[in-house]
Amino acid sequence: NITVHKSTVVAKTAGQPGKLEVTLQNGNSGQTITIGSIVQATGWKPYDPRKLGKWGFGVSPDVITNIQMEEMAATGEIKRPSDGKVPASVAFIQCAGSRDEEYLPYCSAVCCRVSLKQAMYIREHSPDTKVYIIYKDLRSPAQYERFYAHAQDDDALFLTKGELAGVSKTADGKLAIRVEETLLGEDVTINAEMVVLATGMVPTTKVDEDEKDETEPDAQPEGETPATAEATPDGQTADGKKEAESAEKGAKILNLTYRLGTDLPTLKYGFPDSHFICFPYETRRTGMYAAGAVRMPMDLSTAANDAWGAALKAIQAVESIARGAAVHPRAGDLSYPDFFMQRCTQCKRCTEECPFGALDEDDKGNPLPNPFRCRRCGICLGACPERIVSFKNYSINMISQMIKCIHIPDEFDEKPRILCFVCENDALPAVDMAGFKRLKYNAMIRMIPLRCLGSINIVWISDALASGFDGVILLGCQSGDDYQCHFIQGSELAEARMENVREKLKQLVLEEDRVQVHELSITDYDRIPKILNDFLEVIETVGPNPYKGM
Repeated sequence: NITVHKSTVVAKTAGQPGKLEVTLQNGNSGQTITIGSIVQATGWKPYDPRKLGKWGFGVSPDVITNIQMEEMAATGEIKRPSDGKVPASVAFIQCAGSRDEEYLPYCSAVCCRVSLKQAMYIREHSPDTKVYIIYKDLRSPAQYERFYAHAQDDDALFLTKGELAGVSKTADGKLAIRVEETLLGEDVTINAEMVVLATGMVPTTKVDEDEKDETEPDAQPEGETPATAEATPDGQTADGKKEAESAEKGAKILNLTYRLGTDLPTLKYGFPDSHFICFPYETRRTGMYAAGAVRMPMDLSTAANDAWGAALKAIQAVESIARGAAVHPRAGDLSYPDFFMQRCTQCKRCTEECPFGALDEDDKGNPLPNPFRCRRCGICLGACPERIVSFKNYSINMISQMIKCIHIPDEFDEKPRILCFVCENDALPAVDMAGFKRLKYNAMIRMIPLRCLGSINIVWISDALASGFDGVILLGCQSGDDYQCHFIQGSELAEARMENVREKLKQLVLEEDRVQVHELSITDYDRIPKILNDFLEVIETVGPNPYKGM
C-alpha cells in the first residue's frame, strides 16, 4: 500500500488533516491526491563551506569537506584533489563553523564520530599516512565511546584540543593549520597535505534562492494570504501588523495554503520541532510531523527510531480525526468551537491569534473554521471581544458561573478573596506538585483551571472584580524558546491582553496591582507559595475591593 512518486515536488497542500488535498508535480504533469496526515523527512544538507574562509575552504583544492571525503571513500580512492596523489598527512578540523554564533550555533551531533570513522578509512587505505584531528570537544556519546577508544589506539592518529586560528597555503603547496589554546599550553602549527572540514548539518526547511531548482513551482500557492506569507525585513506584514509565526522565509517544501505560512514553522536554529520537552515529532501544523535530521541533528540509527515515532503519530492523527477527537495536547477531546455569527463584527482577532491556522476568513472577514486543525485551546474564545465563540464543554458562561458561585466574605470579615486562573498544562500540575510536597499558601485563594492562559477573556476578570474578589492572579506556562507554551503563544497573548484589563480596572476605579500574570514551568512548584503569598501582601496593601457586597 505504498506508492513512491519519483522526481516529484509538492506544488500545493490545501485542506485540513484527514482530508488534505496535495498537488504533486512531476515535470509538466501533475495530480492531486487526498491524504490524512504528513510526515516530513526531508533530511539535511551540509553547511555551506564557502562561508568558512577562516577554515581555509577555497585557499586550496586540498581543503575539502567531510561530505567530499565520504564520496572519496565510497569510490575507494582517497587522493589529493590538486594532484591525484595519496596524501602523506591529513588534518581533520572539527566544528567547522559549528558551535559558533556567527555561523552555525549548535552541535550537529555526528561530526566527531564521522571524522573518527574517516580517519580510520585513511589509515586502512594508506597505513603510512598520518592523521590529525583538531577539536573543541570530541563528542562520542553512549556506546560510541568504545569506538572513540578504539580509534585512540592508533599511534598514527594524533588528536589535540584547541581553537583554530587559521589555515594557509605554504610555499611547497602544503597547508599550515594554526591552532591556539591547545592542551599543550602553547600555540602550534600543523602542516598537512590535505584538510577535511567537519561541516555541520543544516535542516532542509527552506530552499535558498541560490540553490533553487528551476523546475520548482514559483507561483504563490492558491489560497495563500500574501500579507502573511511574505514578511517585510523588519518582521512586519504588508499591512503593518506583526508577522504571524511562520516557516522560514523562502520555504517551498509543502507549499501549504495556510494563512500562517507555506511550510512548517521553525523554532531555534531553523528546526521545525514543536516542543522539545513534551511533543517530539509534532509540529505547529496539526497532523503534520517532522522526523529525522530535519527535526534535529542525528545519526542513522536515531533517524530510524525517529521514523517509527513520527509514523505512529501520523497514524494516531488519522484515527483520532476519524472519531472527531483532538490529538494534542487535549487528547480525545470531542468538542469544537461554535461561532454565533449574528454578533460577529469581523474584527479578525480569532483568525489572527489562532496559533494553528484553524480559522480562515471569507470575503467579508467572517471566520471560516477548519475544525480538524483545531487543538481545542480556546484562544479564539479569549480573543473575541463579542464573546461569540464557545465550546460545548468550555464557554464564557461556564467560567462566569464558576466565578459567581464562589463565596465572597464581606468587608467586615477582613478576609481577602483571591481568584487564580490556572493553565491546565503546566501551571496546574505545578500546583498539584506543590500540594504533594505539602507546601502551604494562603487559604483565601480559589483556583479555576483554564485550557490555556491564552483562552482568558477579560470579561472573566471583570466578573471576578465586580463580584467582589480582591485580586485576580493568572498562572500560565513559561513562554519562549527554552520552554514553549503547549499552545505556542498562550501566555504571551494573556500578557498582551493585560492592556485591556488595565483599561477595565481604570473604568472600575480599581488599582492595577489587583491583577497579575506569572509564568511557570512544570518544575516550578516550589515558587507557587511565594508567588501567591506575595500577591496577597499586595492586596492587603491596596485594601479590600470596594465592590464587596454590591
